[in-house]
Amino acid sequence: MNPTTTSPRAVVFDLGMVLIHVAYSRSARNLAPFCKVDAAAVQRALDQSPLLHAFESGDISFTTFVESFRSTTGYSGDDTVFRQFFADIFDPLPEMIDFLGQLDAEGIPTFLLSNTNEIAAEHVRRSYPFYRLFDAHVLSHEVGCMKPKPAIYEAVERVSGLQGPALFFIDDRPENIDAALARGWHGIIHRSPSDTIAACRRWLSQPS
Repeated sequence: MNPTTTSPRAVVFDLGMVLIHVAYSRSARNLAPFCKVDAAAVQRALDQSPLLHAFESGDISFTTFVESFRSTTGYSGDDTVFRQFFADIFDPLPEMIDFLGQLDAEGIPTFLLSNTNEIAAEHVRRSYPFYRLFDAHVLSHEVGCMKPKPAIYEAVERVSGLQGPALFFIDDRPENIDAALARGWHGIIHRSPSDTIAACRRWLSQPS
């Protein structure tokens, strides 16, 4: 079965908690010795914080991000150390990475749609070969907004040349899937690889 022989369709993947596990607790533990607050406070300053969202939305530069982190935590390390430990938060999720590889081998277009920042994106690009399998990458810090805002979904539609029911989105956050469904996309809230892969395969097997 190869749906590209009928009407074009594509699968859109979130990154964190779908293809790679994200653990800001690790970054916090590594950065805490350079800070005047404990690891729990460091994690609060980074993990889904307003500061992180501003960085991932492209609203502030890396320099401003680090300066604000210094002000909040008393961080005394240099920028190189911060980059190293801030990026060290990922572990691969093999079943979903294997599924991405299967789709690529079958000629099914795939796209990455991620709320992320320049440090994380560069780390993943260097560290994980699966990153190169995507036809295109739509990243919040480059687009200038984050899921679930409509503009970032519009960016996927532009780069893919597809809309509505031709797109299937995999994301672990309900609000992000809800925004995709509101645009007529198909999708699933990622809870387990087996359920996600089965749902996507069912969608791919249906006539376009």
